[in-house]
Amino acid sequence: MAASLEGGPYDLRADKTVEGWLYQERRPQNAFRPVIVAMLGMTFNELWQQAPEGDLFHVLVTPASPLFSHVNSGMAVGEMRRTGAMAVRRARKFLLDNDQQRAGGNSLPVLQTEVTRLVREYPRVPLGDIWEDLLDTQDQVLHLIETRRFNPSQLRDVNFLAAVVSFLVAKGFNDLEDRDQARIMTLVAAASAKDAEHPGLLALVKGLQSLIEYWADRPTDVFFYARKGTEIAEGLRGTVTPWLLGLQARASARLGDEETVRTVTAQADELRERMVPDDLDEIGGLLHYSRTKQLYYAVEAEALLRHGNAALIGQAEEAVTGFSDVQTEDWAFGDLAGTQCNLSLVRLHSGDVEGAAAAIRPVLDLSPTLRNNGIIVSVTRVGEALRYSTARTAVTACELSEEITAFPPQRPALMPSRRS
Repeated sequence: MAASLEGGPYDLRADKTVEGWLYQERRPQNAFRPVIVAMLGMTFNELWQQAPEGDLFHVLVTPASPLFSHVNSGMAVGEMRRTGAMAVRRARKFLLDNDQQRAGGNSLPVLQTEVTRLVREYPRVPLGDIWEDLLDTQDQVLHLIETRRFNPSQLRDVNFLAAVVSFLVAKGFNDLEDRDQARIMTLVAAASAKDAEHPGLLALVKGLQSLIEYWADRPTDVFFYARKGTEIAEGLRGTVTPWLLGLQARASARLGDEETVRTVTAQADELRERMVPDDLDEIGGLLHYSRTKQLYYAVEAEALLRHGNAALIGQAEEAVTGFSDVQTEDWAFGDLAGTQCNLSLVRLHSGDVEGAAAAIRPVLDLSPTLRNNGIIVSVTRVGEALRYSTARTAVTACELSEEITAFPPQRPALMPSRRS
């Protein structure tokens, strides 16, 4: 897969000269361009002008454009994004439906671009914003495999795409708290990763299986899958191995095994110093385990052990700061919320109820569309810790407990809205 993602005609990383309206710092492949130009009636240069300051995704539409006749001049930016996205979806379908003989010419690079976009956008947007795109893309990739509309040399690339998009769909089901569906989808991802002969991706899927059990509060299974993934990843230099060790640390903390927490955390720190980014890290998004996220996991393991000393509070604050800048490449709303909950926990364990309430405030104010399963569980843990706190009868503690009880949203809030 690395050959398809780096270098050659389908390089998904080399072109960083234009701010795209599909996603940051990427443009569609050459095969995609004439379709967009023909559909929108604009030149390529007009389509890829520099976005206005403060609005990275704004689509520049001129009165001469045929698209302009379908909208009025006062159209909201959000509506422009929606109609623009519909145009791209139609164009992508056009390419896929008309590339009947071989996928390599047009379909495969389009799917590669779309899968990469979804990997990067997943941690940054509400699930409802991309859920249909995820399911559509998975269907397209699996159909490609079923019909075998590709050259034999492309087999690994197609299976790689199937594994990655199935990984994302499985993560989506887990965030919707539909764990049975998530578990089934990880089996699809694992089978595709094996067919792609990609040990790093297979280890990553084992990590996702571990993560699903973590949020299901089954720490023994968490440790089992993470350990299996570590065995598969032996000898690899990417960030998947530190992630698997971080999962082991959190599982051990839930089991009360402080010695193992210390051991695997130290191993993860050592590997971080010798880490060499691989093809998964280069794609980024959910496939990359950043240094800040590693700190987040280490703090969480300590918080689960009910520790709350000054040094740990400092680390928790550092993790929050690391995820507070939305412009950073590794920013993720779920990770930010997780670090804020962990900061609340360690402050609570130190006896600082006021500080705990301040730390979790941004999470309690999150829109219901962002309250996925992991965030809900993290908030609930703070509520559980409050019940055992010596300050649980304080006014701040009582008010915070009431807010946490009312926090979980109705499940439909996370589901995608239907497109017209």
